[in-house]
Amino acid sequence: MKKDQVETLGFVPQKEIVYNKLLPYAERLDRESNDILAQIKGNLGRAVQLRELWPGVLFWTRKLSTYLRLYGRKFNKEDHVFFIKLLYELVTIPKLEISMMQSFARLLVSLLKKKELLSQDDLELPWRPLYDLYESILYSKTEHLGLNWFPNYLAEASTKQKMLNFVRKRSVENVLKTLVKSCRPYFPKTATQEMLDEWRPLLCPFDVTMQKAISYFELFLPTIMPPEQHHKGFKLWFDELINLWVSVQNLPTWEGNLVNLFARLANDNIGYINWDPYIPKIFTRILRSFNLPVGTSQMIVPRYVTNSYDIGHVVLWVSAMLVSIMGHSFYKTKSCLYLQITCNNTFYHLYQGGSQNQAQKQLNGLFSSIASFYHPSNNGRWLMKLMKLLQRLPASVVRRLHRERYKKPCWISPVPPSHRLTDQDVTDFVESMKQPVLMAMFSKTGSMDAAQALQNLALMRPELVIPPVLEKTYPAMETLTEPHQLTATLSCMIGVARSLLSGGRHYPEGPAHVLPLLMRALPGVDPNDFSKCMITFQFIATFTTLVPLVDCSSALHEKNDLTEMERELCSASAEFEDFVLQFMDRCFALIDSSTLEQTREETETEKMTHLESLVELGLSSTFSTILTQCSMEIFKVALEKVFNFATTNIFETRVAGRMVADMCRAAAKCHPAESLRLFVPHCCNSITHLTANEDVSNEEELDKELLWNLQLLSEVTRVDGEKLLPYRTQLVQILQLTLRLRCKQGYTLACNLLHHILRSTVLTYPTDYCSVPGGFNRPLQEHLPIKDWGRPGDLWNLEIKWHVPSVEETAFVFYILDLLLQPELQRLQRYAQGEQDMSRDDVLQSLNIIQHCLLGAGSMLPPLGGPPVTGLVPSMISLEETKLYIGVDYDMSRENYREAICKVMRQLLHYILEHSEDDTKSLFAIIKIISDLMHFKGSHKHEFDSRWKSFTLVKKSMENRLHGKKQHIRALLIDRVLLQHEMRKLLVEGCEYKTVHQDLLRDLLRLSTSTYSQVRSKAQNVLFSALGTYNFCCRDITPLVLELLKPTRTDVTQQQFKGALYCLLGNHGGVCLANLHDWDCIAQTWPAIVRSGLSSAMSLEKPSIVRLFDDLADKVHRQYETIGIDFTVPESAVFLGQSITNSSQPTPHMGTPTDQELKQGLALQKAKNQEAERKYEHLVRALLECLDNRDLPWKFEHIAIGFLSLLIRDDYPLPASAVRFFVQSLNHDALVVRKMAIAAVAGILKQLKRPRKKVPISPYDKSGVTEPEGLVAGDRPGNDWLQYHSDSLPQTQQAWDSFCFVEKTHWGYYCWPKKLMVYAPPDEQPQHLCPDNMSERERIIYDKFTEPTFIKQLIEFLSLEDRKGKDKFNPRRFCLFKGLFRNYGDAFVPVLKPHMEKLAGDSHESTQRCVAEIIAGLVRGSKHWSFDKVEALWEFLIPLMRTALSNITVETYADWGTCVATACESRDPRKLHRLLEMLMECPLSGEGGSFVDACRLYVLQGGLAQQEWRVPELLHRLLSYLEPKLTQVYKNVRERIGSVLTYIFMIDVALPYTQPTKSPRIAEFTERVLSKLKPLIEGDEEIQNHVVEENGVGEQDERTQAIKLLKTVLKWQMASAGRSFSTPVPQQLQLLPLLFKIAPVENDDSYDELKRDAKTCLSLMSQGLLYPEQIPLVLEVLQEIAGSSSWHARFSVLTYLQIMVFYNLFTILSTEQTVQDVRALVIRLLEDEQLEVREMAATTLSGFLQCNFLTMDASMQTHFEALCKTRLPKKRKRDLGSVMDTIPSVDLVRRHAGVLGLSACILSSPYDVPTWMPQLLMDLSAHLNDTQPIEMTVKKTLSNFRRTHHDNWLEHKQQFTDDQLVVLTDLLVSPCYYA
Repeated sequence: MKKDQVETLGFVPQKEIVYNKLLPYAERLDRESNDILAQIKGNLGRAVQLRELWPGVLFWTRKLSTYLRLYGRKFNKEDHVFFIKLLYELVTIPKLEISMMQSFARLLVSLLKKKELLSQDDLELPWRPLYDLYESILYSKTEHLGLNWFPNYLAEASTKQKMLNFVRKRSVENVLKTLVKSCRPYFPKTATQEMLDEWRPLLCPFDVTMQKAISYFELFLPTIMPPEQHHKGFKLWFDELINLWVSVQNLPTWEGNLVNLFARLANDNIGYINWDPYIPKIFTRILRSFNLPVGTSQMIVPRYVTNSYDIGHVVLWVSAMLVSIMGHSFYKTKSCLYLQITCNNTFYHLYQGGSQNQAQKQLNGLFSSIASFYHPSNNGRWLMKLMKLLQRLPASVVRRLHRERYKKPCWISPVPPSHRLTDQDVTDFVESMKQPVLMAMFSKTGSMDAAQALQNLALMRPELVIPPVLEKTYPAMETLTEPHQLTATLSCMIGVARSLLSGGRHYPEGPAHVLPLLMRALPGVDPNDFSKCMITFQFIATFTTLVPLVDCSSALHEKNDLTEMERELCSASAEFEDFVLQFMDRCFALIDSSTLEQTREETETEKMTHLESLVELGLSSTFSTILTQCSMEIFKVALEKVFNFATTNIFETRVAGRMVADMCRAAAKCHPAESLRLFVPHCCNSITHLTANEDVSNEEELDKELLWNLQLLSEVTRVDGEKLLPYRTQLVQILQLTLRLRCKQGYTLACNLLHHILRSTVLTYPTDYCSVPGGFNRPLQEHLPIKDWGRPGDLWNLEIKWHVPSVEETAFVFYILDLLLQPELQRLQRYAQGEQDMSRDDVLQSLNIIQHCLLGAGSMLPPLGGPPVTGLVPSMISLEETKLYIGVDYDMSRENYREAICKVMRQLLHYILEHSEDDTKSLFAIIKIISDLMHFKGSHKHEFDSRWKSFTLVKKSMENRLHGKKQHIRALLIDRVLLQHEMRKLLVEGCEYKTVHQDLLRDLLRLSTSTYSQVRSKAQNVLFSALGTYNFCCRDITPLVLELLKPTRTDVTQQQFKGALYCLLGNHGGVCLANLHDWDCIAQTWPAIVRSGLSSAMSLEKPSIVRLFDDLADKVHRQYETIGIDFTVPESAVFLGQSITNSSQPTPHMGTPTDQELKQGLALQKAKNQEAERKYEHLVRALLECLDNRDLPWKFEHIAIGFLSLLIRDDYPLPASAVRFFVQSLNHDALVVRKMAIAAVAGILKQLKRPRKKVPISPYDKSGVTEPEGLVAGDRPGNDWLQYHSDSLPQTQQAWDSFCFVEKTHWGYYCWPKKLMVYAPPDEQPQHLCPDNMSERERIIYDKFTEPTFIKQLIEFLSLEDRKGKDKFNPRRFCLFKGLFRNYGDAFVPVLKPHMEKLAGDSHESTQRCVAEIIAGLVRGSKHWSFDKVEALWEFLIPLMRTALSNITVETYADWGTCVATACESRDPRKLHRLLEMLMECPLSGEGGSFVDACRLYVLQGGLAQQEWRVPELLHRLLSYLEPKLTQVYKNVRERIGSVLTYIFMIDVALPYTQPTKSPRIAEFTERVLSKLKPLIEGDEEIQNHVVEENGVGEQDERTQAIKLLKTVLKWQMASAGRSFSTPVPQQLQLLPLLFKIAPVENDDSYDELKRDAKTCLSLMSQGLLYPEQIPLVLEVLQEIAGSSSWHARFSVLTYLQIMVFYNLFTILSTEQTVQDVRALVIRLLEDEQLEVREMAATTLSGFLQCNFLTMDASMQTHFEALCKTRLPKKRKRDLGSVMDTIPSVDLVRRHAGVLGLSACILSSPYDVPTWMPQLLMDLSAHLNDTQPIEMTVKKTLSNFRRTHHDNWLEHKQQFTDDQLVVLTDLLVSPCYYA
């Protein structure tokens, strides 16, 4: 920080944008930024104190965010904290409009972004306001009823879906999440405990609240704390949550959130948490979450796919766990101990890791187990995930290294030295990733991921990573046949370029590869292969940016202090000149092959194709990079060459011409003086010579040579302006000759020349971009360029050379404007006044010249002046603009051409529109000029955006993330400074709306509603961008647009009408006039849109107009968000406003407002709120008035009703007239209207709901049990009173009143909340509604719904079917009925009773659905009814439901299920006992056949599942009822029973801290089932499915019963695989033998149901996640089955084992004994007597070797070699009929086992040749002529070996000796191969 700057500013800035210091006018910026900051502080503080949220606060917070973009955080710490606190107050204003909340939140996020600037002592933010805000938006109680509309620009759903779906608000949600993340470090120390108290009670795993609680934990829990505070931080929850995670087995939705939380925790607290005990589990789960395909046939549980982990967090977690504590000798006392470091008398623990790096070990395992999946021949949906892992993991480790070694220390506690990554750790890490990355280079998904991975790996260990990439690159450059290899290797080389060049001590030989690589890359410039050409350009450009192309070979003789490496580089650099010239030859060849004549006939398009323009871009940027980096000697040669090429040929100007001219421009840019000396005189002479003839200027088609010279000249003048001045007379002369040419192509080129000459002299831009400041023209003695290879730019000594327009240049510009622009303006003015005649072509030509003058000299011309438009918005704050300086001092003495052009354009426009409206070309030109007059100050917004984008891309591809500190290449840094200048230019003028703009906007509006559609659409686009630019101008323009829609106007044409509608609609992502968030605007536009239906220009016959209205209505629905009515600013914010106005440095430019003003502010705030309410009511009335009009077409009636339904809010009641309208619309003729009315009335009923009183109670008083210390969850004495006990149900009035009902299911399961709120007893609640105490609105609804005719009609409509077969239970209608019964008690039951009875008796689909909706609404609505009313209700409902359920059909059973589930949701089961008991009455009565049975079970399941853990008694009853019936015959009943069993046992979970459940337990049930399955387990014969499908005569034998039972049990196993939280492994194991016995081996669908189910079950079980203690049990069972007599079972053991091992890889690997057991099992089955089992064992072995589960060691090899040598008995002459043939001899089996073992080893490495392989191949070859099946095995192995190693055979050959190769070649090509 420079002293003088601090003096100018008066403070030390927090962190400013450094690039500002490098601008040519940097010395003026400090004063400027201080002025602006003072202005912002003054006005913002004032606006808050005067309580003016809009426009005051909003306007100045926007200015603050612009300030951040321009200067960074250039204010002192005090102001920084004030700004943050103020915005935090604003964001959390309770009733703030969402759009305002978002704009405050975005600013707050950017203020909090750099957390190192403010420590926890500087700032503390409360967490609860944020939580309330998040909760109110994401879990809004009223949004689904349409009382709150949140912005949701991303969900493009139709309005209809919008009504139905509970849409998630993506955009708001993301802003809020980011906001919480940014505030998290500043939560107070006590926050963690408070959060746990708040959300722990929600942790009920069967409930949706679990997901909510865990996602809150993930989002809110703070993890950055100083070590001495850890006991207040993560230590409070870590054990609890990690145990929860470890014990959950079936990936519930919230598991991903836990992983994200742990990842963040690990990353923020490296060294303070001992992860070692969890590491195998962590890696097993990570491996599982990739869902890799294993084994032969595999079913994936669908939820594994949807709920898998987020790779970004997985990577973070892994990189944070990598640590090995080695080399710290005094630590090595025990493998795991705690070190206590005393600091300020606080003890905190550093976890002390084992001596070996456990995480790295597992990571090696992870990569070796998935390595083969990276091979390019593999592909699948899992590949993207694996590639992401590969790309992100190195980046994450680099980030960690940067943090540990290079980052500036700040308040966040650093990683303790003992736990930092050592060099050895880094090497290990890079080694483990090298193999997969090198394979992934050629992946099907492209090489980008691998290139990014390599870029980061090379930063850490260039010497390990770059050589293998080079080994692949050189051969790829030589081969012509595999372009894919070339593009992949080159893109990887580009990634490692900087690491290669900077070499460093680890990899000094890096730079020597540069020249060979560059020379070999040249053939890639190939006109026939586009992608190769582009990647080659990129490659050459990347390397030449980093290397100065200077011939240093003479230094060898002059200097004698060079190292060996430097000498080598010096002599190599002599080749640079060759390289440049050869590159140019290649480019010329490329250009010759892409001339227009050659690539297409003249008839076709004249423009460049997309590919050609890309090649042009690549060519010109690469060439200009090369020339920038050349020494002067090489440059001169290149210039000579390009000049000759350009001047000896004549090119057409479309394709080839553009490329050549680009090359010439590149040359001219690098060294303007030398280049212009050649080009300008040559071109000028040719042009003067060719135009000497008088007739030329009138020719339509000009001579090619003239055009080419003009084009060339127009490109080479795009150089440093002052170097153009010497040629000014020649250039002006040329312009005078050519601007008036008749030929369009000719004068367009001349206009370009004019544009470029002006631009070059007017703009401010850097003039040199070479990689070292000062260029390369110093003598070699002083400076040796090879030392600069790969050198980053130095931000503090960039030494940018700027071009700043001099006095002379400015004079030249105005000279040109006076000479060329003035006469054109005068001609057009005379034409517009009718004094002079001009042809259309002439007008267009003049306009072209004017436009190019404006584009060229735009930044010299002062902006349009004039008075601002006032009176658009009332405000007590000044809304003035801030002024920026951009290096141009406007010369006010000269004529302002911008205003002159503006004046003439408006005259001309009006003249053309009056006299020749069909001259569309001139109109297009005028529209373009108007746009530039308003917006163009030297650069265009879209150009700036695309340059910013490409800058970030290049930065990413070349940055050094390891060292950080902005070590970019110099050219990039200069580019960034220029972008900063451009950004200032774009923001220079601000957005003040002046009268000039008003006139121009009105002209644009006139054009937007003119006759021709193309003119309209162009004008509309300019109009929209202007509307988005100027403050408050929409309020000025909207009335003019609406004027055209008025029904009273008869003179409006259809074109004007359509134009006006388009103006309202707005473009994609721009302003939409129909939907501004402002009462004034909406109150005008919405009624106007509806009324336009009466306009004479409106015709519903025209599809385009109908579509426009549809789009308008749709856009309003999609973008509408509830507009605020209450704009109250809280006192706390006002107080902060005062602090801001009282602060100093810089002192705000306006002081605190006077008391008078403060009072006025308060009064205005009140008035404004009342005004908003008035406007709201006014708008509703206006829409209702429109609807009263009988002539309104139906379309507009629907639009109006749609608008009305958007206006229902939760904080202000809907006017009574609208309530009446919606209630009447319930019986409207149109279905659409009825649907909207149902939704609206449901919302209105919610508005009218009277609040109920709640009181806190103590659960301990209820239960009479004191809660034990510590965590105890689940069924315990303390929550027993919540559960259902049939002996104590509220059967009487007295019991009912004394009961304490808790409606929500999750309370009390995990732990009690601090305050348990329940509803107060009935006598304390508000009285029931009766006609006397109703408000007007309530009365309207009451009157309608007690009217029998109305109800009859309504029910008829509701029981119609909408779309046949598509209808479902409709939640909207349910909400309507629930609201009615909740608000009015049983007032409407009498009227509805007869209808309901009638509906229930009718078995039609739609009538049943209707009655189900009403019943669900009734049960839920009766929540607060008195005892007698409820009793009466059940008396009526129970018989009704019995009737209905007996009529249940295929179409309606789902609706009844939904009905019961909805009725039971969040209700105390003791209140619903009548319903539950009714459903429990023998569901499987058999009446009505199997189908009704299945349906009744389904409905019952719906009710019980909602009750979760609170009905253990009912679950026990149901289970004991079902058990005897498990032997059902019918498949549908079996499936349903399976699903019901899943729900019954769902509650039996093995989670930490959880008591054993009172609900049924799986273990007891399984025992009972197994005893019945005994006959099947004991018998040996084949189990056939020979059950007669009839519950027929007498009792069948036990065996048949057992088979039926088994079928049901299988259905249950399948159903529970994806649903339960923990898997009952011990119980499953008892079933395993049976399943292995049944499951078939082949994949064949013709098998019966039993066998298919058994196979599915095995597949699902094998994928299960196992706890470490369960693994030995499983293996024991598998070993037992491996000895079974059925070979099918033995075969299936192997397939089971494959999947089980892979899916639990690291858990199994963590115990050595288990690995040995698995190995022994496989090797034992290799010697099985059945051939199929042997082969499967070989496959399994090969798989285990391939994923590094087993290793190939000497003992294994000798074992197999010994087996191979088993002697076979001699063949005796046997009788042909002898039985002996079929059973193989023991010896043969052993010998075959040996061969299979060797073959498994060979096939286990399909992509490389390990050292042991050649010997094994030799061993195998000896058995080629053995008896079958050995011979077959050997042949198969050899052919597979040949297939997989064929691609890289050249490499692999090196591993074999010559003798071995002879044998091998013989084998692979011998006749036996074909035999």
